[in-house]
Amino acid sequence: MRGFIFVSMLLLVSYFSQAQNVSKLPQDTLQRTIIQLQQDLYQVELNLHQAQRDLKTGILISTIGYSVTILGGQLLGDNPDLGRTLLYVGGATGITGTVFLVKGFKKLSLGPPRKPSYPPY
Repeated sequence: MRGFIFVSMLLLVSYFSQAQNVSKLPQDTLQRTIIQLQQDLYQVELNLHQAQRDLKTGILISTIGYSVTILGGQLLGDNPDLGRTLLYVGGATGITGTVFLVKGFKKLSLGPPRKPSYPPY
């Protein structure tokens, strides 16, 4: 939610900083600019939603996996076969959770922002 507010504020500041040039722009250019801003905002919101879902899933899976790994390490002395099995299963589960985390972070880092192209005045 904070990211959405931040992006909205950034877009508004950018929009109002160009307000003095609004009177020089034709009506269709203004409409296209507004539509493009709406599409960009939708894409940012969608990426944030998908990243949030992936990050939560990754944290849950990783926590379970690494907890099973710790339990397997504790059981190595009492029941070595079960402990070894839990080590492998927990490690694989933890790595799977880490993959989800990486996917979530990739959605957050979309690369450097594009320089806006304004129509000639």
